[in-house]
Amino acid sequence: MKKIKKIGVLTSGGDAPGMNAAIRAVVRTALYFDIEVMGIRFGYKGLMEGDMVPLAMRSVSGIIQRGGTMLHTARSAEFATPEGIKKAIGVAEENGLDGLVVIGGDGSFRGAKALSEDGLPTIGVPATIDNDIGCTDYSIGFDTACNIAVEAIDRLRDTSESLNRCSVVEVMGHRAGYLALEVGAASGALAVLAPEFTCDLMPEVYDTIIKHQKTQYIVVVSEGCSTPSAEVARLIEENTGMSTRLTVLGHIQRGGAPSALDRVNATRLGFRAVDLLRKGIGNRVVGIQSDKLVDYDIQEALDMQKSIEKELYMIARIVSL
Repeated sequence: MKKIKKIGVLTSGGDAPGMNAAIRAVVRTALYFDIEVMGIRFGYKGLMEGDMVPLAMRSVSGIIQRGGTMLHTARSAEFATPEGIKKAIGVAEENGLDGLVVIGGDGSFRGAKALSEDGLPTIGVPATIDNDIGCTDYSIGFDTACNIAVEAIDRLRDTSESLNRCSVVEVMGHRAGYLALEVGAASGALAVLAPEFTCDLMPEVYDTIIKHQKTQYIVVVSEGCSTPSAEVARLIEENTGMSTRLTVLGHIQRGGAPSALDRVNATRLGFRAVDLLRKGIGNRVVGIQSDKLVDYDIQEALDMQKSIEKELYMIARIVSL
């Protein structure tokens, strides 16, 4: 690879708290090493359209504590085509980009792989509240989303107890239950229902409610669960006689100021991404394993499978009774 003089940075896919902290780290690390930075707005769509602005030290002042992404994000069907990739490469060349940092999830990394293969060295930085990226223990936004959901459940517990009610709480996670499990364990939920847990917990939930007759219960359901959360709430009330209400937390889990952990890890990951590019290394995804920074070939990272922590699931079930 030639010497890196100018790079771009973009955010892609769903937004996640801590993305701004990662952008800040990318910009300030690059400038420290005398590398220019272009901020690409609206993800790969913006890259194809040349929607980019130069970023300086002051451009990223005061954003580390902000949720969302200052560069905005979008999905692009055109970019998923060979023509879209060529168009993006052409725009990158016209703007003098020698490398690119992509902050997003596995879908974003597939785009990063295609760009790298066509000659634009690209580094992926994991950012998704689902925490379902196989090559890393942690992805930006996960910790904040957990804290937001737990705080909401703490509030629900107060009103549920006042009304002698069971609260079913739906959290995000289309294909993975990492968020549901951590939130359920942290909030002392009676049960956690998620895509990975195939056993039928519902009879156990009914029996516990009928047997113990507490004044309130919390059941956490991942949005990707095979049984929809509304149906879970209906079945609990029908089989126990206990008043049951559904609360869908939705996109509030993506908003708000990132936690300290998300800010620190986003900063570490953003630094490593630029450090790799300046050393002539592209086509990688950075991550954190056992609290250490790691990086993998993008295809290797995409092929890696992540399994949910079944021990935590078992512990959460035992101590919830």
